[in-house]
Amino acid sequence: MTLVSLPGLRDMIEQISQRHNLPQSSVQEALREALLKGYERYRRAQSLDRHQFADEYFDNFNVQLDIDEEGFRILTTKNIVEEVTNSDREISLQEVKEQLEDSDFQIGDSVLVDVTPGQKDFGRMAAIQTKQVLLQKLRDQQRKLIQAEFQELENTLLQARVLRFERQSVIMAVSSGAGQPEVEAELPKREQLPNDTYRSNATFKVYLKKVRETPHRGPQLIVSRAAAGLVVELFTNEVPEIEEEIVRIVAIAREAHPPSRHVGVRTKIAVDTLERDVDPVGACIGARGSRIQAVVNELRGEKIDVIRWSPDPATYIANSLSPARVDKVLLIDPEERQALVLVAEDQLSLAIGKEGQNVRLAARLTGWKIDIKDIAKYREEAEAQSSAKEPEEIAEDKETSNLAGVTEAEQK
Repeated sequence: MTLVSLPGLRDMIEQISQRHNLPQSSVQEALREALLKGYERYRRAQSLDRHQFADEYFDNFNVQLDIDEEGFRILTTKNIVEEVTNSDREISLQEVKEQLEDSDFQIGDSVLVDVTPGQKDFGRMAAIQTKQVLLQKLRDQQRKLIQAEFQELENTLLQARVLRFERQSVIMAVSSGAGQPEVEAELPKREQLPNDTYRSNATFKVYLKKVRETPHRGPQLIVSRAAAGLVVELFTNEVPEIEEEIVRIVAIAREAHPPSRHVGVRTKIAVDTLERDVDPVGACIGARGSRIQAVVNELRGEKIDVIRWSPDPATYIANSLSPARVDKVLLIDPEERQALVLVAEDQLSLAIGKEGQNVRLAARLTGWKIDIKDIAKYREEAEAQSSAKEPEEIAEDKETSNLAGVTEAEQK
């Protein structure tokens, strides 16, 4: 078989692999693609006066690298026919017998044929084309690896460093793990927190929300500081009981972009456990608040309420309005999931929260429509309605008695 020599092939692959942080198999694949482009350019140049090749014409060709001999070959599959009409696709049985020792081939079979041009004709052009295409192919390989690597990390926590600012987005450097190269990620405006200060080289923990494939820029990593999943992942890192599935996060509601600048970012998280000896809320808060404080610090002072989940809707709703103390929960319409919560007058503003934030998050956390009333006023209204009904009931009783008297007189 013909071999086009590439002196120093083994060393070149190792150097490129180290420089671009790619496995040698990816470098070899990029090199094969680049050499095949070189062969395609060579063939098109040879046939300019005769005919033009279609774009997919060379899909049937492939490059075989010989690392030990430091060279490569061009191979293609041809069909064995009686009369050859396309020498790139077909070969006669006589040629097969002359080129190959195996004489068992018959007409209609396929055979792999070496079509490598001579070193003199192809070597220089192949080298030029390889250099032009190889860098692009290496970038393509890096993009493929990044795509595969970070798609597995979607919906997880990453360490990020601020690089620069583009319009309203923050461009950050993220890494998939220790020793891995940094990759650029975008933190869009809608995924930023109002209480964050983004300065060059400042570090943040971010939530990998999406890995997008773009036609020209390759994979685009979209990270978030506003996603509820970020809070879940931070608690999972800080609370071993969550990691070990002793404590589970049942629900979470986060308001990362409050309706007013006078209202801060706030999160409510409902936790539960099947272990009798474990306090799930206490496990999340930690000794002297150490665990929840670590999460709060990472989120730059965000207010976080950790509450106990309950299968009883009334108990769950009461817990969800923490830190307010609830006197009573009335399930007005269980099918429509509507509830009335009664609290003392001094707990009313706390239960509703600034600009309604506390009750709004409680409703999102529980999935119930929650109305809050002062219990004293509720009782007064109930008594007033009850008093208004009493005269009506007395009148109804008199009317009933009169009707009964008339009926007795008629019977007599």
